[in-house]
Amino acid sequence: MVLRALISPALVQWSFLLCGSPGFVLLWQAAKLIDRLWWHPRRLERALRAQGLRGTSYRFLVGDVIDYERRSKEERSRSMSLRCHNIAPLVAPLLHDIIREHGKACISWFGPYPKVTISDPEQTKEVMSNKFGHFEKLKFPALSRLLAGGVATYEGEQWVKHRRILNPAFHPEKIKLMMPAFSTCCQELVSRWTQSLGSDGTYEVDVCPEFQRLTGDVISRTAFGSNYAEGARIFQLQSEQTARLLARVKKIIIPGYLSLPTKNNRRMSEINNEIESILLNLIRTRMQAMQEGENTKNDLLGLMLESNMRGTDENGQCISGMTIDEVVEECKLFYFAGTETTSILLTWTMVILSMHPEWQDRAREEVLGLFGKNKIDYEDFGRLKTATMILYEVL
Repeated sequence: MVLRALISPALVQWSFLLCGSPGFVLLWQAAKLIDRLWWHPRRLERALRAQGLRGTSYRFLVGDVIDYERRSKEERSRSMSLRCHNIAPLVAPLLHDIIREHGKACISWFGPYPKVTISDPEQTKEVMSNKFGHFEKLKFPALSRLLAGGVATYEGEQWVKHRRILNPAFHPEKIKLMMPAFSTCCQELVSRWTQSLGSDGTYEVDVCPEFQRLTGDVISRTAFGSNYAEGARIFQLQSEQTARLLARVKKIIIPGYLSLPTKNNRRMSEINNEIESILLNLIRTRMQAMQEGENTKNDLLGLMLESNMRGTDENGQCISGMTIDEVVEECKLFYFAGTETTSILLTWTMVILSMHPEWQDRAREEVLGLFGKNKIDYEDFGRLKTATMILYEVL
């Protein structure tokens, strides 16, 4: 009786409230998670189908990821004739199946995120030239942080600002100034191959890593005023990072997976930290040189840092330029995207030329007939009709 007298009704109410609060929070978080992983994707699917789009149906959490992995393994286990130009089933087998079944504008799923694929040229042109911001990009902040962010992930005013800052680096007049670096990199590649020739005048070379090294060297010299030796570590780390992410594509879609302290996630964080440390050192060295009065180099890094200095107030706050973190992200993106896209184009060009040696002869005759052993200037590229046709055909 004494104990009951000591416990007031108010204390009992507070006890129930304190005990029930964690349960309510957990229930609320669980409801949010279920909405994110089930109800929200289902609402998006209904909205897309109401607009006439067809495609695969959403499956809880995984979407099409399991089917993507299965179809990729099936296709890559088969041999492909070098005379076959139908590479879509090999490169993107599941997407090829979906387009063939559901049309040139179709829906597929990366986990709980719908993707609308457009393969009609006119519709693609409309999307790429859109200026109103109606076409949103998929957002994977954790993935972008580990691999590369930058202008490719931005939208709206931030995208406009970064494009405005970066565009001058790709003006034809700037490209002309980079020709000596292009020439030097290519000469080093050809010289290395020539020195490897056997006594019979032949040499078997794996062109993919060779072109990765070439494009990496070009990007390091022309975009960042560096050289391949300094940039090689970045390419090595980004290659490892990409391989680790691709090997765990099924797990990446699980909310919060990349934040778990697993051995692989810790290694990916270490890779990202090392890449950013190398880039920050490169940026700080250049900034110090600029502050000491050294002329700004006409490369991508110089333009970004110049915009950063112009758009920063006396307190170091960014007003209209890029922050240092944004400069780092643009550097990561340019190293990653520039190396991969260009090296893949050159590698596939070599594969196609090996299928059609007569076009090798025609391109060689054109170059030797026009220039002989002389170096090629920027203006000379307009005279290379056959080489231009080959690259357009490969693209």
